[in-house]
Amino acid sequence: MEHAAADRTDPKPFWLAGEPAHGDEPLDVRHPYDGRLVGRTSLATPDQVEQAVAAAHRVVPQAAALPAHRRAAALDHISARLAQRADEIARLITAENGKPLKWARAEVTRAVSTFRWAAEEARRFSGDLQRLDTDPAATGRIALVRRVPRGVVLGISPFNFPLNLVAHKVAPAIAVGAPIIVKPAPATPLTALLLGELIAEVTEPEGPESGLPAGMVSVLPVPNDRAGGLVADPRLPVVSFTGSGPVGAQIRRAVPDKHVTLELGGNAAAIICEDWTGDEELTWAAQRIATFSNYQAGQSCIAVQRVYVHEWLYDGFLPRLVDAVRALRVGDPADEATDVGPLINEGAAERVESWVDEAVAAGATIEVGGRRDGATYPPTVLTGVPADAKVLTEEVFGPVLVVVRVADDAAGFAAINDSAYGLQAGVFTRRLQTAFTAHRTLAVGGVIVGDVPSYRADQMPYGGVKGSGVGREGVRSAMDDYTDPRVMVLTGLDL
Repeated sequence: MEHAAADRTDPKPFWLAGEPAHGDEPLDVRHPYDGRLVGRTSLATPDQVEQAVAAAHRVVPQAAALPAHRRAAALDHISARLAQRADEIARLITAENGKPLKWARAEVTRAVSTFRWAAEEARRFSGDLQRLDTDPAATGRIALVRRVPRGVVLGISPFNFPLNLVAHKVAPAIAVGAPIIVKPAPATPLTALLLGELIAEVTEPEGPESGLPAGMVSVLPVPNDRAGGLVADPRLPVVSFTGSGPVGAQIRRAVPDKHVTLELGGNAAAIICEDWTGDEELTWAAQRIATFSNYQAGQSCIAVQRVYVHEWLYDGFLPRLVDAVRALRVGDPADEATDVGPLINEGAAERVESWVDEAVAAGATIEVGGRRDGATYPPTVLTGVPADAKVLTEEVFGPVLVVVRVADDAAGFAAINDSAYGLQAGVFTRRLQTAFTAHRTLAVGGVIVGDVPSYRADQMPYGGVKGSGVGREGVRSAMDDYTDPRVMVLTGLDL
């Protein structure tokens, strides 16, 4: 116990150009569930931030020239080390983020896969050949199109997935040979710093012989009000931001000449289509929706927030959903049996509470839930919600689910599209034609057929339209975002 206490109170270093460092200003990290101290680090000073940016900028040519086997080997090493320390990392995620241990373990498993997939992509990131002799004037010509790094990436990550959303910025950068500076969320820096420790194991401080060059990766705790200088720095031509819509929009306005990718969340919807009629089907859909509207206390940009149900299925579906939500266990996220833990802090829970209270005052009915306890807000189902209520039009980012009756599938699709956001949607149907209609009709980045919108495979393109952002995450998609195509035309060839 004495050793554990020392671990909590001894400040963890951050990682400046692959080396451990400490700043002058302490940063305490507390458990969202009970407020206890779970760890300490420090904020990088402006001089330290400058050192990291300068080192990353300096190493751009060296990083871009790394052979594929070196980039892939580094990524494989990080993946293996995450797997070796999986339980420790999962418990750290739970401690600083508050998500139940079962979901923290799932996040570590995904991060292991993200780095492994990036290693595989690094090995096959080869470019394309294009015949140009399709036109008589280009006889004897062929084009080789390869992608080259745009330069240093600034990765800004949120609190809700403190490991895997950092992985989705770091792994593609290493895969293409782009230096990256990571700014983790101030509420959850410790997991990113542990990842920085693992990356340092494959960083060569005296110059690369088998690993990554020093300067290629820095992980710096920086307060949000000091992030503007990093965003504006011309030596960081790529900004990859995951977080709130207003901040993302501000970034995009501030640096219109940079390549900016934004994953800004949404108010994800699911629809129970008219053919989804069986008792087992309805029960399964209710269980999936109950789970994935609450699995990170609703703090996921693809957590189910809106459910549209065909009118003649509504009365049979709603009780199943309410029962499934009521069965979720709320409590200490360190308990293996807990399904739903606290929100990131009490202020977030108070905001969710105020939005629900506002909807109820306007005529909504609470079917289950609805009573806050500190930073914990219980899984809540609302019906009869007015069309202009925040819980329906904005991103709740909490364990709140709105159920709406619709006349038919077309009306449900129109209701899903009646949103400022467009990240992913879930379509519960067995009909192939309905699936294709949904894919054509729904203005979202991804349509998940037969399941909730919360499904994500880490190799697939992931992102949204409208207020949900621009660009795509997913390892290969991010690799494309971090690079520019460069064409070489060969002339005089006998093709």
